[in-house]
Amino acid sequence: MRTFIGSLVVAACALSLLATAAAEELQPAVDFSLNDLQGQQVQLSSFKGKQSVLLFFWTSWCPFCLKEIKALNEKRQAFEARNIRILAINSGESKAVAQRLVKNYTISLHVLLDEDGRVSDTYHVLGVPTLVLIDKSGLVRFTGHAEPKEEIESLP
Repeated sequence: MRTFIGSLVVAACALSLLATAAAEELQPAVDFSLNDLQGQQVQLSSFKGKQSVLLFFWTSWCPFCLKEIKALNEKRQAFEARNIRILAINSGESKAVAQRLVKNYTISLHVLLDEDGRVSDTYHVLGVPTLVLIDKSGLVRFTGHAEPKEEIESLP
């Protein structure tokens, strides 16, 4: 009986480890197309195989977003030097609102418009700011509410 219970415990531990490993597997980024402030369509998959992408979901009314967008704007060249493109996705607001913020804060990031929130929903954005780091091969390396410094450093 002890051998049987011991075997069950070992099997349960092994299954637990397998489930944890499976949950930590990298998932492919969901492709999307959005227009930028100039009306040009940008497709996420166009970056695959060329450079990593940091999606930054933001709104104009969020004070944490404004702080983060300013910080990312200042670091844009450093990100580009590491072959990382920042796509600042305005979530659920009009083009006029996004343009006003970009002008008032002198933002040089590539701003995309997700006016209907479709892409934000696809990426399960529950709060802003949300950042999603996608590596060059198109796999999601990080999703969270702060800059993924460690994950950026570990990009191939």
